[in-house]
Amino acid sequence: MEWLNYHHLLYFWVVFREGSVTKASQVLNVAQPTISGQLRALEERLGEKLFVRTGRTLALTEVGRVVHGYAEAIFGLGRELVDVVAGRAGTTPRRLRVGIADAVPKRVAWHLLQPVLELPEPPRLICQEEPLERLVALLVGHELDVVLSDAPAPPTTGPAFNHLLGESGTSILGTRTLVEAHPGPFPTCLQSAPFLLPTVGATLRLGLDLWFESQGLQPHIVGEFEDSALISAFGEQGAGFFAVPTVIEALATGEAQVVGRVDSLRERYYAISGHRRLTHPAVLALSSGARNRFLTEGLAILRENR
Repeated sequence: MEWLNYHHLLYFWVVFREGSVTKASQVLNVAQPTISGQLRALEERLGEKLFVRTGRTLALTEVGRVVHGYAEAIFGLGRELVDVVAGRAGTTPRRLRVGIADAVPKRVAWHLLQPVLELPEPPRLICQEEPLERLVALLVGHELDVVLSDAPAPPTTGPAFNHLLGESGTSILGTRTLVEAHPGPFPTCLQSAPFLLPTVGATLRLGLDLWFESQGLQPHIVGEFEDSALISAFGEQGAGFFAVPTVIEALATGEAQVVGRVDSLRERYYAISGHRRLTHPAVLALSSGARNRFLTEGLAILRENR
């Protein structure tokens, strides 16, 4: 068996962390030519380039990202080992690397991750927001522990497993001033009323378009946004009615209030992992807590509507 030289891997890891060979040499107290030579040796051992130069900075290649993910895991485990031997560690790993699909509302992400922060010894959260396909690729490359998404993993991205955390109906919100300016029963009050929508292609946008059509409604579309947080920010200032998952409607701020609920317009949320079974303690806490919260809040809303 040919073993990897972990000194080479350490130099690679520090160079990426510090952003340059110069800074890495200062941290490691090693001459720059030595570090450059070790990086070349690692690339030769792996048979792939790990860095590309972009201007004055170094960027990882695709293979470099994979190697960096393994390096993070290896040296993170090394730190945990030292802590365990020193009696400073509990049963929860030090870090939880979470990918959050950019279509997941920020408040839903908080809702899902809150149980992790409530653990007796919570790990440090490292959150990364990108399109789902990119996040699943990072997960497959062992650079993430879990991905939170409003859709299952695409089947073409590699071995990934979907774990349903919960689902929610949709609530329509608006400020008091907006509601007073458009009186009448829900949902007819939305006819010709200003409305803020996700951009075309978003799961919620497709559902809203179909629902408007089924109800014979033509709201006045004021704006379309990729970021759900922007929709909420504009909506809470009265720019238009807007939709949020019912499970987080209580987290709306400002003067926004619930105008009506569309239980048939469902959004589902998933934890995507690289294994068929969830094993990471913090991810297990996330999964268990999410299911409990979705169920509890769903029952509370049902009781309210009776």
